[in-house]
Amino acid sequence: MAKDYYQILGVPKTASAEEIKKAFHKLAHQYHPDKAGGNEARFKEINEAYQVLSDKDKRAQYDRFGNADFQGSQTGPGNMGGFDFSQFYRGGDNGGFNINFGDFGDLGDVFGDLFGFRNNRPNRKTSNQGRDLEISIKIDFLTAIFGGEQTLTFEKLVTCPACQGKGSQAGTAAKTCPDCGGRGFINRLQRTMLGNINSQIVCPTCGGEGSIISQPCAKCHGEGRVLNKQSLTIKIPAGVSDGQTIKFAGQGEAGLRGGPSGDLYVKVKIQPHPRLKRKGDDIISTVNISFRQAALGDKIKIETVDGPALLKIPPGTQSGQVIILRGKGVPKLRGYGRGNHLIEVKVITPTKLTKEQKEALEKLD
Repeated sequence: MAKDYYQILGVPKTASAEEIKKAFHKLAHQYHPDKAGGNEARFKEINEAYQVLSDKDKRAQYDRFGNADFQGSQTGPGNMGGFDFSQFYRGGDNGGFNINFGDFGDLGDVFGDLFGFRNNRPNRKTSNQGRDLEISIKIDFLTAIFGGEQTLTFEKLVTCPACQGKGSQAGTAAKTCPDCGGRGFINRLQRTMLGNINSQIVCPTCGGEGSIISQPCAKCHGEGRVLNKQSLTIKIPAGVSDGQTIKFAGQGEAGLRGGPSGDLYVKVKIQPHPRLKRKGDDIISTVNISFRQAALGDKIKIETVDGPALLKIPPGTQSGQVIILRGKGVPKLRGYGRGNHLIEVKVITPTKLTKEQKEALEKLD
């Protein structure tokens, strides 16, 4: 009969990895065979469910195909497709090999997957790491060009002030797990066609933590972190582009029971300027001049990212001509120097002329 692993752990199918882990811890403590009222069969069932649902790939496979792929093969040693592999069994207490997949590194995972005994030794550094956060902010046009500071206010999990992230009630300490000796994993011996296979799995008693909290902190309930509103002032680098993401290492959520914090990713949205536009490291703008200014030349006041400036219009300037102010654009985010300010000149044709103006224009021919 197909097993419902979610039902075994008492969690919905939408449960997060953290919720699955919490449910496993609770049930493992309750049904552990070494405890009063424990139930070995129930404990094994709970551990089986956790081994599948705690693994991202296995969970996806289970959600799609059910638990048929996790029930083990009906074909055993000596009965593998009609071949007798007993001739390969040499040595060991049971006439087989004693193989520890953990000694093979990544190759051990290949053998483990092949025979259904994947090396599930936990990596506490990553399993306890806090979640990364992503926040979108709006900054004004000039801040994106020259940089600046902006204060963010947001909620995140921070280190519990009551227990300093340890998860234990003040005055108490977590105890080393008696089953794994603090390693976070245990060895499991199973017989295969290659002999006795010694694989490493997550310790079901401590869930890979290596320790057990007997008196959880009342404020964080043993997690070592609590949800709190935080204010953080960040630096905006000069030359940042619209849509660019800035990483702030260690500013994400606090890790579980003293684990490393995640990172904060800030996505930048630049508010447009009413008169200036940006293209890469260049600033682009447009100025309108009269026939007289185009023909005779002039000096006009323009707006730049550095403030007001005088622009020299050479005599004989044509409509559509671009005047370049070198080094007056955006500071280069990677490297030295700045882009340019490109100014497109538009000559405005008058729509109403006096008789004298018409006569003056006719004389220009």
